[in-house]
Amino acid sequence: MSKVAIVTGGSKGIGRAVVERFLNNGYQVHNLDLEAAELGTWHHCDVSDVNAVKTIITEIANDTKRIDVLVSNAGRHLSASIENTDEATLDSLFALNVKGAYAAIQSVLPSMKAQRNGVIILIASDQAIIAKNNSFAYNLTKHALASIAKTTALDYAQFNIRTNAVCPGTIETPLFHNAIDSYCARSGADKGAIVAEEGALQPLGRLGQADEVAALVTFLASDDASFITGSLQSIDGGYTAQ
Repeated sequence: MSKVAIVTGGSKGIGRAVVERFLNNGYQVHNLDLEAAELGTWHHCDVSDVNAVKTIITEIANDTKRIDVLVSNAGRHLSASIENTDEATLDSLFALNVKGAYAAIQSVLPSMKAQRNGVIILIASDQAIIAKNNSFAYNLTKHALASIAKTTALDYAQFNIRTNAVCPGTIETPLFHNAIDSYCARSGADKGAIVAEEGALQPLGRLGQADEVAALVTFLASDDASFITGSLQSIDGGYTAQ
């Protein structure tokens, strides 16, 4: 029987690369996303809606009779200081980036506990480890994911459920390009120059790629990582080592 993986936000960027990696490794993959996707089994889902997430994952568990891996990836970026973040925006970002992970984890735990085995991987950020300018709410949500990874790892180690957070740095994804486009629209800066500058800021001298993050995710889901839990796994070209 094929192992079952659930990926939230699996239709593009890092999520899509993760879905593709799991499919290539023989998993049955379920993708919860608002945007349709041709890879895996797509479930139309607003991941910020706790009840919708719980309903869909419960249906998947009832159908497949097992859930081996959850990758909580759905999220969005926001560039703003605390003064420039209104309450509605904060609530919206927290609902997707944090409560979406909360709902997905709660929903897979019954299956994983019954199996006495499972892997939960949260896609956090280098901002789960460090702060960056103009990133109040986004940084807050990513630090929250780091906390969730650690506490869940401790609470469910007795069931052989491993939980880790992957902390990507600057990865060239649609999310990255959207953020650069937004900045350039506000500032009038040249996009090509900004992208080059972002690459140069990394000690390895380039941007990361989504498939490199997906490779780390699939390793953490494998038996080769069976003694890794409660960790924050940096994949940032050395940025947070500075």
